[in-house]
Formats: sequence, structure tokens, C-alpha cells
Amino acid sequence: MTMSNYDDLLNNSPAEGQMNQLSKEDYAAKKQAEREAIFELSDSTALEVAGSSGLFQQYLNMQSKFDRYSAVNTLLIMAQEPEATRVADFDHWKNRGGSVMTGETAIAILEPHEYTKEDGTPGVGYNVKKVFDISQIDTRKMAKSKPAPIYTDRQLLSALVYKAPMKIIGVDELPYDLCAMTDPQTGEISVRKGMDFPRTFSSLAQLIAAAELPAHQESRIEPGFIDSCVSYVLCKKYGVDTEIFRYDDAPNMFIGMDAKGIKGELSKIRDIAADISGRMARQLDAVSKQPKNQDAR
Repeated sequence: MTMSNYDDLLNNSPAEGQMNQLSKEDYAAKKQAEREAIFELSDSTALEVAGSSGLFQQYLNMQSKFDRYSAVNTLLIMAQEPEATRVADFDHWKNRGGSVMTGETAIAILEPHEYTKEDGTPGVGYNVKKVFDISQIDTRKMAKSKPAPIYTDRQLLSALVYKAPMKIIGVDELPYDLCAMTDPQTGEISVRKGMDFPRTFSSLAQLIAAAELPAHQESRIEPGFIDSCVSYVLCKKYGVDTEIFRYDDAPNMFIGMDAKGIKGELSKIRDIAADISGRMARQLDAVSKQPKNQDAR
């Protein structure tokens, strides 16, 4: 997965002074060509991800790191810098004291913008935006970032159920030795007591995701698969063991889909995970501001 077919178009642009010498029509045509190249890259990457269990899981790993970004932009980052962990534009790194190292190639993503159509109705367009991963930055003059807070299993589980849109209860046993199940009549989730933390967190996250799927429209693939992917993304984001997840059958889920359909399903995974993670983040932020002696209670 490389950008070799697009490097000449996306990374060897004229200097700003030269760009200003282009006619309005030529400038618009150049920008349109850039956008089309990036959309084509997102399409080809989506097809590759959907056709390989390994690449699909790699995509989920990337989405867990870039949950602020759309599924399309995560695909684009993955295609151009598979080991990326933190991206920002040139000005962001410069303002923090960093500088792009010589010879580094920008990562091209899509930035939405609103505009008014000829008929007066609002529309959304996309511009190509260049960003760089922190691995491409000389960070010697940058202030050190604060270390990410470390949360206990109990704090993570508490954040997961924080303002969940259904009642959650612990029970001694469930039919068929299930880890968790949802009552189809009430929507109440029952979770089997006594399980280890990874299984408790992942099974509960999967059912919470299932409850939120209707809000993101029906999926064209098995809802259980979408829910599992959401759970996996959340586990990866918060450092919960993911050994119980398997995605060997992922390519079968996307059979017959074109790139647009695949990106639509990936967007559902991203959006549901982001909704749940957003609630968790608010609760965990409150926890991190508590005095240490309260944390331990």
C-alpha cells in the first residue's frame, strides 16, 4: 500500500509564488486533480482493506489511534504512513517548536468545507490537506508532552457504562454460557459476573455498540460484525487485551461491495466507536482531575 502513483502529483507542487502565477482555471484544475487522486487512493485502499483479514485488522488498529479522523482519512493515513501514530499539519508542528525533517513526504488527507451551491443550497466540499506524522518531525526543540494518564481496569469499566443508553446489570449465569446478552424486550444488558476484565469490557462494549447501531442506520453486513469491530477499536484504544478477537472472515463480510459501500461500513464502525469513546473520555477526564486519595477509593 503505497502512494507511488501519486507522489508526483501530491508532493512536488510548485512553490507558492509559482502557484500564484497559474490562471484561475489552471489552479482550479490542479486542485481538482489532487482531490480526484486522493479519492482514488481512498477507494483503492478501502478495497484492499476489505479483501484482506490482516489489512482489515491493521485498519482497525489505525482507527483506534486516529478516532478524531474520519474512516476515509484513516484509510489515507494508513496507505501513506502505515506506522503513523500522531499527525498534524506543518503549522501545528512549527508552533510547537518542531520542524519537518529533510526529505519527508507529506501525508495527504481530505478536509471538509462548507460552500453554497449555485442554487443557493448548502454543500460540503473537500480540500486536500497535508499533514505529517510525529516520526517525520525533528522534536528536539519541542516541549515534552505530558504522559498519557494510566487508568485502572475499574476506571475504564466505569467509564464504559457512564451514561450508557440502557440499564446494565451483573448476573451469576447466562444461557449457553454467554458472556453478556441483551433483553430484546427492555434493551437491558446482563453481564455474567466473575469474568476477567478483558472479556467483561469487550463483551459489554460489543452490546453497547449494538444498541447504538440503529442510530447510525442499518448496516449492509452482519450487525454482530460491526459491533465486534467497535469493541475491538475501543479495546485497542484503551489498552485492553484483544486476544479474543478474530477477523479471519472479514473479507467475506464485504463480498460484492464497491469502495463506496465499504467506506460506508467503516464509517459506521468509526462513528459508533467515537460516540462511546467520547462519553468515556469525559468520565475519564473527570477521574484524572480527582485527588489521588479519591482515585483509590
